[in-house]
Amino acid sequence: MNYQEREADLIQKIYDIPISEIDDFPDHPFKVRDDEDMLQLVESVRERGIITPVTLRRKEDGRYEIVSGHRRKRACEIAGIETIPSEIRELTRDEAVILMVESNLQRSVILPSEKAFSYKMRLEAMNRQGQRTDLTFSPVDKKLYSGQELASKSGESQAQIYRYIRLTELVPKLLDMVDEGRIALRPAVELSYLTETEQTDLVEAIEMAQATPSHAQAIRMRGLSKEGRLTHDVIDSIMCEEKPNQKEKINIPYEDARRYIPSGVPYEKTGEYVLKALEYYHRHLIRQRNDAR
Repeated sequence: MNYQEREADLIQKIYDIPISEIDDFPDHPFKVRDDEDMLQLVESVRERGIITPVTLRRKEDGRYEIVSGHRRKRACEIAGIETIPSEIRELTRDEAVILMVESNLQRSVILPSEKAFSYKMRLEAMNRQGQRTDLTFSPVDKKLYSGQELASKSGESQAQIYRYIRLTELVPKLLDMVDEGRIALRPAVELSYLTETEQTDLVEAIEMAQATPSHAQAIRMRGLSKEGRLTHDVIDSIMCEEKPNQKEKINIPYEDARRYIPSGVPYEKTGEYVLKALEYYHRHLIRQRNDAR
């Protein structure tokens, strides 16, 4: 093989693959939302096409599985485009999982539930590949190679990764409250140790009390659960307690707020951005009143 042939062989081959032949990644942990950001992507696709090809994996039945580019694929579907530029990679299931997670960790906004399931999937894939992994390591255990590697790639500590993985043990309604910012990460981790029945009872108690558990209350419920004493009545009693220095909160569904927030604002900065927007609007109203005088 001469130099030109070797160079040509190294060039990434891109194919136009019919979207009808592409399946989503099984248990894909990252949500694809038809929100304002998606509408902007659709407009971009209509004007300029797909700039970065999606990454596909060939399936045994001859169809394709998307590894990276779910949002681009969805944008093409909305725009009525039937094919999408694609890179075809020969990947094992575990290699595909690792690549899928790593490519999506570059997103500017990632929900806690998305981190939870993606971190778990990636570490399980590494475990199957024979690397040292233990999903039950404690927050103080920082010696596992896979945890170190994921921590370096995600920018989070091993302890924080462990906390996110614990969220996969929450019932869906509690996990939604974490995504919405109603329950903070640390109390959510404590609640993840409750049984499914206890968690379901807690959801009802939260709705009745119109309040979510503090970190201290979550720790207490975990302890009572371990002792077998966390009954429905006990949960109700704890949730009816008045929290020290409790401040009234306004609950806004995250999906509703997300439509008006730039994609570059991280999830954990959402509240700060909303507050600044309110301050700006308040100053705007004052200027309007002054101009009307």
